[in-house]
Amino acid sequence: MQQQSESPAIAENVEHRLYRKVVYRIIPFIFVCYVLNYIDRVNVSFAKLQFQGDLHLSDASYGLGVGLFYVGYILFEVPSNLVLQKVGARKTITRIMCLWGLASMAMAFVSSPLQFYLARILLGAAEAGFFPGVILYLTLWFPNRMRGRIMSLFVLAIAVSGMVGGPTSGLIMQHLEGFLGFRNWQWLFLIEGVLPVLMGIAALFVLNDRPRDAKWLSEREKDLLVANLSVEGRIDSRSGLQAFLYALRKPMLWIATFGYFSVTWAGMVLNFWAPTIIQRAGVTNFLHIGLLSAVPYAVGAAGMLVLCYSSDRWLERRWHFFAAVASAGCAAIAIAHAAGDSTLSIACLAVLAVGYLSAIALFWTIPTGFLSEAESAGCIAFISSAGQIGSLIAPVLFGYVSERTGNLTLGACLVALVLFSGGCAVLSLKTSAK
Repeated sequence: MQQQSESPAIAENVEHRLYRKVVYRIIPFIFVCYVLNYIDRVNVSFAKLQFQGDLHLSDASYGLGVGLFYVGYILFEVPSNLVLQKVGARKTITRIMCLWGLASMAMAFVSSPLQFYLARILLGAAEAGFFPGVILYLTLWFPNRMRGRIMSLFVLAIAVSGMVGGPTSGLIMQHLEGFLGFRNWQWLFLIEGVLPVLMGIAALFVLNDRPRDAKWLSEREKDLLVANLSVEGRIDSRSGLQAFLYALRKPMLWIATFGYFSVTWAGMVLNFWAPTIIQRAGVTNFLHIGLLSAVPYAVGAAGMLVLCYSSDRWLERRWHFFAAVASAGCAAIAIAHAAGDSTLSIACLAVLAVGYLSAIALFWTIPTGFLSEAESAGCIAFISSAGQIGSLIAPVLFGYVSERTGNLTLGACLVALVLFSGGCAVLSLKTSAK
């Protein structure tokens, strides 16, 4: 009897040690890759401080260039994830990272608005599939009950990219002007583009496609990982394309897609306008702008970890998500009224960061809770690509409205409206994760 009472505790301890082993093996590498991904995606917000004049870009033109990134991104998301399902994450992530690194480096040589637009489209096409590919990859290793924490560790890379990328970009912009005949913004793209190429090559040697492929796991450990996923009923015999087309009939998929669409509007403000907001609040030194832009991400990371821990503890997703987007919407409105006050502006950006990062991490626990493994490949990419339509139109509308009105108020109200609508949409979902 004593042996029987100890067995569950022993089994739980074995499982805990196993997943800690898996986390230490996979998450740090994926984490660094996503840090580089986000830095290369948003470093244009720092380059803008200098190249806007060199390329003769208006705020609306800059917003268009930011948004055009998502044209290539949207077009290739679903095909990339369906390919990943066939060839595996290892080769897919290598291909994506090498191409986006080269595309980012090419940004250093644009000399006109048209070239800027084309380079942004190519960068988006190169990056397409990375985020949904990693989300799919994580679902092949971790059961749904762990995904709040696991997704938060992954999304934490967004915050770290802001904390590391901001000061690094500011340092490059402040000190490399004219070095070897290049402008500071050209060095920004060159330096921050070469690292993904190196990490992409390393992915071939570090990652394993599935638990069964991992030589660093014992047969017993592989069996336990696969069994935990099988219990959820996520594995089916349909092809990825068949399952994806069938899943498109589910209203829940479309509602979830709109929820993700709303989150990208908060990301647009934080990732592409934060340096400009800080600069317009009276900070002129590039390095200081970079250092101050790291503060919202640091606060956002702490808030996200707390909210995601709460979500896993209570196994509740939808209301936690709503709280995140609602706080982000309120912060967006507050930012518009904090113009000219650097301290208040940064505080509002911090609240926005908490809401945005939490919403990203929490959101992906919701569709992965009602999709099977076969459905997940195409559907995760579909949600990501369709949701990124927000990233395509939001900066264009925000930049246009800001230029026409001379302030951020109307644009911020539009962002808040979309966020509240997305939060209400997700509340209407009924999933296994509540």
